[in-house]
Amino acid sequence: MAKKSKQINIFSWNVNGIRAIQNKGFMDWFENHGGDVICLQETKAQPEQLDDSVKSIDGYESHWFSAEKKGYSGVAVYTKLKPLNIIKGFENPKFDCEGRLIITEFDKFALANVYFPNGGRGPERVKYKLDFYDELFFYLEKNFRDRKGIIVTGDFNTAHKEIDLARPKENQKTSGFLPEEREWIDRIINLGYTDIFRKFNDKPAQYTYWDQITRSRERNVGWRIDYFMVSDDITGRVKDARIHPEVTGSDHCPVSIKLEI
Repeated sequence: MAKKSKQINIFSWNVNGIRAIQNKGFMDWFENHGGDVICLQETKAQPEQLDDSVKSIDGYESHWFSAEKKGYSGVAVYTKLKPLNIIKGFENPKFDCEGRLIITEFDKFALANVYFPNGGRGPERVKYKLDFYDELFFYLEKNFRDRKGIIVTGDFNTAHKEIDLARPKENQKTSGFLPEEREWIDRIINLGYTDIFRKFNDKPAQYTYWDQITRSRERNVGWRIDYFMVSDDITGRVKDARIHPEVTGSDHCPVSIKLEI
């Protein structure tokens, strides 16, 4: 008898500091949003700095990968589904020292939770960011492509097209919208991945990040830089993809997909 499929909700959120967002409604959101897998970026904490109320949530196992530098970067995954394998980093010290990747492997898909580097500190950092893109997708293609579907989620730190930010003309020379960064998103898509949100929503003014200093969220002057990139072999199993701008507490908001497994 064929095993009946079910749908799961996967969320991704750059929380801009897990300890800070704990006091801004994070636990209430976690209890009420119904996620089966939750990927966090920019946790900015070592696991030993966190108490059990955030590390050990009923019904979930959690996995953490932190930067060597305290208070910087970091990713975490909470999952109700039992993973087959957890991979932290690429085994490349150049990138792993910044704690930017956890791959959670399940029966039918591999989920990469990624906090991509920000290129805003100059040309060297843009190169580091592009090298990171190369390393990640080489690793995923080599290790998973022939075996199962691949989902890459997180803060990509790049808006792909003009529709994906409020002020494209003013940001042509800003990291996050540089031609070479945008071309890399094209390359990811050409590798056989779909920016799945755009399959469900092609409207403008759909943003996931707003600058806090200028209070741009109040005016919805934002950027869409948080994505789910889904390998084309499983895009048909994604039944919905959403942005959740009503959820506050960070300068980013959560994004989600509903996946049939």
